[in-house]
Amino acid sequence: MEYIRLNNGITMPKLGFGVFQINDFDECERSVLDALEVGYRSIDTAQYYQNEEAVGSALDKSDVPRGEVFLTTKIWPTNFGEEKTADAVYGSLKRLDTDYLDLVLLHQPFGDYYGAWRALEKLHRQGIIRAIGVSNFYPGRYLDFVNFVDTVPAVNQVESHVFHQQDELADTMSGYGTAFEAWGPLAQGKHDFFTHPVLAEIGAKYGKSNSQVGLRFLLQLDRIVIPKTTHRDRMIENFDVFDFTLSDEDMATLKTLETGQPNTWPHWDRRRVNQILQMKNADWK
Repeated sequence: MEYIRLNNGITMPKLGFGVFQINDFDECERSVLDALEVGYRSIDTAQYYQNEEAVGSALDKSDVPRGEVFLTTKIWPTNFGEEKTADAVYGSLKRLDTDYLDLVLLHQPFGDYYGAWRALEKLHRQGIIRAIGVSNFYPGRYLDFVNFVDTVPAVNQVESHVFHQQDELADTMSGYGTAFEAWGPLAQGKHDFFTHPVLAEIGAKYGKSNSQVGLRFLLQLDRIVIPKTTHRDRMIENFDVFDFTLSDEDMATLKTLETGQPNTWPHWDRRRVNQILQMKNADWK
């Protein structure tokens, strides 16, 4: 396993397991248990995913001590605001059946995220949260935010993969010490990711799959990755990315796959923003 040291001094595994869209309780619980048995020590969930209880149940049932698992959850804008966010964090603690969280992120850059951040800062000072960060904050919004808060985000979790690399954002965050965490690192299978000839040709050099090449590419850019799957064999495949290093030539070739466009949730598109804002009355507590 490779690790990254966050800007507050704690370390985080660079490879984690995501549970987005694993909605069934039993399937989510089983998937997290499988991931922990395979060797994953970082689990990423969110209030919006509505599976925190299943994640907590898996952690309770696992033989892996809680202290060895880096646990992340995210607060939805419905619960932004100083008082509401504090209550929401305690709700997540209860559902996850834990007395502390390793990382809590503000899930979207909308609503009263400044009030929400003040709540996270307070919980961080109290030791209830070990690190705090944001998600889906792109360069303009990130810069505005980071210059008006007391605590610089430890992590910004955004969509990133070989087809949407986000180098501008990475360069922006590096100046403030915020770690780059990639959701959707396998491009959600789009762009023919799993059969793409460039990934396949490079993978053949190392005896690796398209998925392993795509993950290794991001890891070598010093980014955290959280691939999601419900299949144990693919968990093993995704975990097996620390025994090879892509050459500079192969990294340069993969850089040419950049499209400049996200797969989902372009946060500058008013239609997508409206979709998020229409969820404002949803009960994700």
